[in-house]
Amino acid sequence: MTSTESVWVVDDDRSIRWVVEKALEKQGWQCESFANGESMLRQLEREHPTVILSDVRMEGMDGLELMQAIHSRHPELPVIIMTAHSDLDSAVASFQGGAFEYLPKPFDIPEAVELIRRAVEHAQEQRTEQTASAPRETQEIIGEAPAMQEVFRAIGRLSHSNITVLINGESGTGKELVAQALHRHSPRREHRFIALNMAAIPRDLIESELFGHEKGAFTGASGQRSGRFEQANGGTLFLDEIGDMPAETQTRLLRVLADGEFYRVGGHTAIKVDVRIIAATHQNLEHLVREGRFREDLFHRLNVIRIHIPRLSDRREDIPRLLEFFLAKAADELDVEAKTLRKDTVDFLCSLPWPGNVRQLENTCRWITVMASGREVFINDLPPELISEEQAEQASSHWVDGLKQWADRELTQGHQSILDTAVPMFERTMIEVALKHTAGRRRDAALLLGWGRNTLTRKIKELDMNEAGDED
Repeated sequence: MTSTESVWVVDDDRSIRWVVEKALEKQGWQCESFANGESMLRQLEREHPTVILSDVRMEGMDGLELMQAIHSRHPELPVIIMTAHSDLDSAVASFQGGAFEYLPKPFDIPEAVELIRRAVEHAQEQRTEQTASAPRETQEIIGEAPAMQEVFRAIGRLSHSNITVLINGESGTGKELVAQALHRHSPRREHRFIALNMAAIPRDLIESELFGHEKGAFTGASGQRSGRFEQANGGTLFLDEIGDMPAETQTRLLRVLADGEFYRVGGHTAIKVDVRIIAATHQNLEHLVREGRFREDLFHRLNVIRIHIPRLSDRREDIPRLLEFFLAKAADELDVEAKTLRKDTVDFLCSLPWPGNVRQLENTCRWITVMASGREVFINDLPPELISEEQAEQASSHWVDGLKQWADRELTQGHQSILDTAVPMFERTMIEVALKHTAGRRRDAALLLGWGRNTLTRKIKELDMNEAGDED
């Protein structure tokens, strides 16, 4: 970077300005800071920086208003928006206001420096995109974790696009909620959002659901019926669990994506539609393609832009806010007072694995709202299966603690070469359990242990376990 490149920082927090300014100067950039947007705009009449870094919430002119004023004069000037409000609305509003990037607080200085570096390179190439504001989200997506911030960024970047999107993530992570957000922040937001779960429709009815049917097309087709493609015309069609779509339906869908038209079941007239496709799956589509269970050409049609939704266990920092949100939502739905979780209860819930992800967490909050006796919720007030789940987790790690205690005791008593005792004991135990799981078949047990059959046979002899299992 050359010293002629300058970065302006706008924030009403003096400490933020100081820290960022020092970090940027270390990179060799000229840096100037401002406490408000008005003073920065006055300076902009005389000078032209390379990049502007601005907070979104400030007294007087806020960051979004400031960005609009900047772009009305210098549409090519990259603006990075900082905000402590790490929600979808802030991300989308920033991107649709023309932000180059969105930086949630608190942030790491290296992260901020890298964003500014990219913005400087962008400014040098003089590429820009000016966008307009979008309506606010009607259903909140909560997420301060870095992985969720990436989801917010993707929604913001796609806000003026009709491009096909593939969403992947485990069941219960909120894939449909993200699809709805993509629709609401798209040019198609005034039209319908239609969702169809491939896994929930009987195989012989999927094509009728998607494409509709003519009267008499099959037994029970007493009249003409429009399918989901026609219902979503001009809008968005969300195909959930796309990996469960039958092969013959995949072929028809591919033709619709390629030609923009289809035939109703039993029909002979082509119907043209303008529909944006958002697909989702919890499966590995690449793996399904390799197995021949999913068409490769359809996969490439769908996999234009991919958004990954993280597991709840990968965004534990979001659990307290999610708990608060879902408890308030459940209380509102049931018209009762919202429950309050003790800190140790929140900590306990944050430590759980949550295999059902956000959906399981929401259902747990409904259970608490109905079943917990007092207003303040203790750990013992939680669903019994959650408590037993934690106990099972503790039991699974108990052997490690026991091994540590044994090793400490042996060393305290002055014993040496304790691995000579521990390793054979460990190997004997593993072999016994593996043989139990394979009904004594050594070949299969060796596979479970990750050994070759000859290695297992040798170990059995070394450990004097010659009666263990068969010789297969």
